[in-house]
Amino acid sequence: MRKRLSIAISLAITLLMAACGGGSPDTFNVDNTQPVSPENRVIYQMNIGAFTPEGTFKAAQGQLARLDTLGVDILWLMPIYPRGATMHSPYAVMDYKDVNPAYGTVADVKEFVKVAHDLGMKVWLDWVPNHAAVENPWVKEHPENFTRDAKGQMIHPHGWGDVFELNYQEKGLVDAMNDALHFWIKECDVDGFRCDYVSSPTIPVAYWQNIIANLKSQGKIIEMLSETDISNANNQRIDSCGFDYDYAWDFQSDLAYHFGSEGSQADSLRAICEKFLKASQAIKNRRMVYLTNHDQNFNDGGHTLKDFYGENRYPLTVLEFTFHGMPLIYNGQEIGDPDTLNYFTDAKVKWNQVDVKMKNLVRVLAALHHTQPSLAADAPVEFLVTDNAQVLAYKRGPVIVALNLGAEAAQVKVEGMEEGGYAKWLDSKTILNGPSMTTVHYDGTTPLDLEAKGYEVYIKQ
Repeated sequence: MRKRLSIAISLAITLLMAACGGGSPDTFNVDNTQPVSPENRVIYQMNIGAFTPEGTFKAAQGQLARLDTLGVDILWLMPIYPRGATMHSPYAVMDYKDVNPAYGTVADVKEFVKVAHDLGMKVWLDWVPNHAAVENPWVKEHPENFTRDAKGQMIHPHGWGDVFELNYQEKGLVDAMNDALHFWIKECDVDGFRCDYVSSPTIPVAYWQNIIANLKSQGKIIEMLSETDISNANNQRIDSCGFDYDYAWDFQSDLAYHFGSEGSQADSLRAICEKFLKASQAIKNRRMVYLTNHDQNFNDGGHTLKDFYGENRYPLTVLEFTFHGMPLIYNGQEIGDPDTLNYFTDAKVKWNQVDVKMKNLVRVLAALHHTQPSLAADAPVEFLVTDNAQVLAYKRGPVIVALNLGAEAAQVKVEGMEEGGYAKWLDSKTILNGPSMTTVHYDGTTPLDLEAKGYEVYIKQ
């Protein structure tokens, strides 16, 4: 069984001793931490076919202990169902109650979930409600399950030629989809669903309201993630559906396309962050924040973290884990997102190409997000004034974050960083050598010394 709690307590004692003059250790254990609340969790997106050389549930199961050590709390599995042959997309489903034979069997899924649960992790399946493969047996056996255009032809949503759109005006279709959702909960004990293309105009709001309420009434905690940005004006109708989380889609788009690799001005990044906070306060659900996922990495022209964000990928990763919401790790992101992954062919993660700085950074950030109550998903953010236009600083409870987006090193004064003892959890100048924590006494006036594209994270003691 998972022993995160005792390790987290030991870590807290180590920090307390250091803050009280017990020494400043060069290294500290950031592995196997446990979230202090459900609002301090980390989610991991896994493509079973890409995650290991074998591309199977059995092989991925053997790696779950590593993800547990990293600090993963929720596993979002990309679609595991048999695929249509036209494009071999995992989002072209042939059977909603079966498993891609290349991955294994339903029994393998059940065992995978059991091992994840024994380690303390939840498992969410990727659910594809809007469309099914053009080869799906329903096309011939239940053609009423699909929508039609004015000429009576089945519709390819968005021109996706490998799928037909499902018809939620047909009771038989609704019953079949609902039955399949219950199947995975009953047979494999899954804990939730990431729901694809929730913004589809042909899936009624009432459908989501009914099925989410139904799933949550069965005596097991089921959580639902909406693949859409509910704060977007075009999607406000979905705010009434009962999703637990949505995508901070507009936030990621703003970071990538309006700040990205060339961004250096703190005011520009702060404006993006303030827009995100304001949008988040206007909706009912919590947010999943991310820098990349399968869409950014492959669909949008193929972009790694380096392609999107350049050297800003390091300070922006700190932002992802410390600013607002539940952070997502896309498989391979924890080693620096070394390559684009064609998920139609289940291209393999290149685990031998490790960005050590990113690997160490994500390890520390997962522990930081887990162990600091003030980093809970919706906890307040206070921006701090600096005397450098390229440095963004903010405070969440005792946690203070300083990000230098500039191409030059910065000596920066941070107003609102009080005099006193601090545990410095992160320093970009030392991260290559591994996780380290030092205790410092800050006099309230001395400038922080940030390297170019660097960061520091302090916890007030």
